[in-house]
Amino acid sequence: MHEMGLMEEALQMVSEDAEKHGLETIDKVSLIVGDLSNVLPDALRFAFDAFCKTGEIPRIGERAQLEIIRERGLARCALCGKEYEPSEYLALCPECDMPFGVIQSGETFKIESYEGS
Repeated sequence: MHEMGLMEEALQMVSEDAEKHGLETIDKVSLIVGDLSNVLPDALRFAFDAFCKTGEIPRIGERAQLEIIRERGLARCALCGKEYEPSEYLALCPECDMPFGVIQSGETFKIESYEGS
């Protein structure tokens, strides 16, 4: 489950930034997760909860909350220009059956924001 590693890295970054800004506790972390990012939101939540319980990462406590903001996956057909939501990278255009649409959005995995005190 690579989500554990991703979450650990994200929380470390948040913790380090919070320290620079004089925050003692992280109350909420907001992440943007794209439908095509190969990151599973449920696995991220599991990883987040695990790190909150262990206290392994400074400033992240048991009461911290995780917000996952979904970024829709969108592709544009290189042949007919139709924009569509692919269920996977090799999805066919629903208009002309052309494979390999140009991905417009949905690959993101990033820290959007955090709140602390």
